[in-house]
Amino acid sequence: MLRGLFVTGTGTSIGKTVACAALMHRYRPVVPLRYWKPIQTGIEQDDDTAEVRRLGACSAQEIFAEGIRLPRPVSPHLAARWSGVAIRLDEVAAFLPDSATRWIVEGAGGALVPLNDTALMTDLMRTLALPVLVVARSTLGTINHTLLTLEALRARKLRVSGVVMVGEKNPDNRAAIEHYGAVPVLGEMPVWKTLDSACLAHWAETELDPDGRLLELLP
Repeated sequence: MLRGLFVTGTGTSIGKTVACAALMHRYRPVVPLRYWKPIQTGIEQDDDTAEVRRLGACSAQEIFAEGIRLPRPVSPHLAARWSGVAIRLDEVAAFLPDSATRWIVEGAGGALVPLNDTALMTDLMRTLALPVLVVARSTLGTINHTLLTLEALRARKLRVSGVVMVGEKNPDNRAAIEHYGAVPVLGEMPVWKTLDSACLAHWAETELDPDGRLLELLP
């Protein structure tokens, strides 16, 4: 049985990659962790695995770099089509080695991003059977986007572990997400002008999941 967290967002460029690096800082003192990005598009422009390695100060053993890697920064189903390939869930899951490690798995885009003609990112979440952590903006519109994401996840019988909000703190938006979404906000991550590993580690160790709620998901 796979153990760990699947990190998704309410959209693309939300802050999932930075949140994954923060999770590495927060929990590696407690449990062995490995990061994995199963599907990456636009690989010629962005490499989220390399960014987590840098921001998370990850060792080689903490990074699993195998997966689907496609050019052009578009939805996975479209990037695959343009590359003349098809993404299959069983083939994606087969990349994972047998391991007692706890995984931090980062999705591509949002929860309902298409992977092929029939499967969405939520189908990969169901295949891996991991609890889901949602990364959302703190700004105007986040209540609707976050509640829609939570509803989509729960409709597919996926366990939601919490929400991390990114941006300037907004107590009203946080309260609304917790109340209407019936979910804990586990951290409010700022957007740093200059971000490095030390800065992110300090935030993660002091402000991410201060009550240790995620620890029960990483036994």
